[in-house]
Amino acid sequence: MPVPLLSVIPMGIITVLFAVTGTGFSAVSRMANDGKPMRHNLDDWDRMMLRRDYRLTGSSRGQANNPQAPPEFATNSFWSTERV
Repeated sequence: MPVPLLSVIPMGIITVLFAVTGTGFSAVSRMANDGKPMRHNLDDWDRMMLRRDYRLTGSSRGQANNPQAPPEFATNSFWSTERV
């Protein structure tokens, strides 16, 4: 049974638009993660390591190879203080 030609054009447009949005989302998510793929199923340990890496390097996906933390790391904490 032949495919009606009137339905091929809208189906092609829909397919192209899905491909464009998927590629755009992938590109934007990779740019937000320093060119690395998105992380999935993060637990508390992974989130803690992301915060630590962000405080050390300024990027949540970057890692430092220096075994000594910078001096400002001693006072740069993710714990917020409360006013009493």
